[in-house]
Amino acid sequence: MQQQSKHSSSPLLTLPGAVPAEGADDGVAAHYGELFREQRALADGTGFVDLSHRGVVTVSGDDRLSWLHLLLTQHVSELPAGQATEALVLSANGHIEHALYLVDDGETVWVHVEPGTQEALIAYLESMKFFYRVEVADRTAEFAVVHLPAGSITTVPDGVAVRETAHGRDVFLPRKDLESFASANGPAAGILAHEALRVEAHRPRLGFETDHRTIPHELGWIGTAVHLQKGCYRGQETVARVHNLGKPPRRLVFLHLDGSEVHLPAHGTEIRLAADGPEGRKLGTVTTSARHHELGPIALAVIKRNVPLDAQLLAGTTAAAQETVVEP
Repeated sequence: MQQQSKHSSSPLLTLPGAVPAEGADDGVAAHYGELFREQRALADGTGFVDLSHRGVVTVSGDDRLSWLHLLLTQHVSELPAGQATEALVLSANGHIEHALYLVDDGETVWVHVEPGTQEALIAYLESMKFFYRVEVADRTAEFAVVHLPAGSITTVPDGVAVRETAHGRDVFLPRKDLESFASANGPAAGILAHEALRVEAHRPRLGFETDHRTIPHELGWIGTAVHLQKGCYRGQETVARVHNLGKPPRRLVFLHLDGSEVHLPAHGTEIRLAADGPEGRKLGTVTTSARHHELGPIALAVIKRNVPLDAQLLAGTTAAAQETVVEP
């Protein structure tokens, strides 16, 4: 998984019932004592999620959109102000290195990224500036990301950058205002509730669904983060070749896990055919698992492309029924 954030812990960890998250989400709350209540609140469009551990990067200057267009998988050269999008940075071989969630406010592109990855992203961007009129800045110390669920009627402070998508709004809130925002707009929901709804929506996350050889086609990022009618960017040849051949080596699946299990299969748990038992051939791994307030235990997994669509699987020793996310 991703490296842990280097930023200090969120002040919202002092809220009643807060239990700190671990691993990649260290620094914010896993939950505030009532996981399913927090999930239901988000599903109903109330509350917010503290994502203040995520990295925040800005790109300003007259050439910001045309320059980013040359580097990212997404078409952003004519991105309208206020329109949210997402994009990837690929290696020369087409493997995913960074996932960017961005919006342009008319003067500046605001980006949030996985905790602890902003420094590497900025180093890459700085190396590609050349003669372009752009300024790249790490704003993580100044701004915290707060997520408002779809349907939320919470008022966002004036002058604050906001990414609005079908899944809700990501607010780039001044970090100094985080506690006052929380007190006015609760209840807070932890990262586990946010992750459960992400898994339900089949949305991949860098460092969870990805490894060093993941290509966008395997996770369904084609269409949401990759524009197939543009070239120029690093790794574009791999994207075009795999798209034309239609045969990525692996595919993302959604799993309904046996609800009788006490423990969720961890990230990296091996997937096998149920018919072959726990000693069978490895077909893939669990990438994210969660307890959902309606669906019960669920997971995302990345498995070999040629696994039959109707195959019953085992996640470790847990029975798992698959739903197709990425067509083979």
